[in-house]
Amino acid sequence: MDTYTQRGFLASFVLRWAICSLGLWVAAGLLGGSVNLQDRLGAVVIAGAILALINVTVKPLLILLSVPFIVLSLGLFMAIINGLTVYLASKLYTPLQIENFGAAIVAGLVIGLVNYLVTAILDKS
Repeated sequence: MDTYTQRGFLASFVLRWAICSLGLWVAAGLLGGSVNLQDRLGAVVIAGAILALINVTVKPLLILLSVPFIVLSLGLFMAIINGLTVYLASKLYTPLQIENFGAAIVAGLVIGLVNYLVTAILDKS
């Protein structure tokens, strides 16, 4: 069983929220001026919550609607979907400032990598 199915919905959402917050913080640190969270812990936590809500509600619909593109691109279109979710979060929460859609795609890749690494570590324990 993976980490998300062993826990209840609320616990897995809180874990996803923490991972999204950590990923946003790492992306803001790596991308410098392209992704700005105004260097506040509260902004990171709230932006992480908004991104986690988008990932729970909107992202599955986006994936379902774009299955042909995902298959044709051998999964690379998921980077566009991840970027779209980050960009949408920046539009819903103004302290999260994304310079352009390209920066949102790179931030989505960083967040996805952080998610993968944290989930792999948690699955081993």
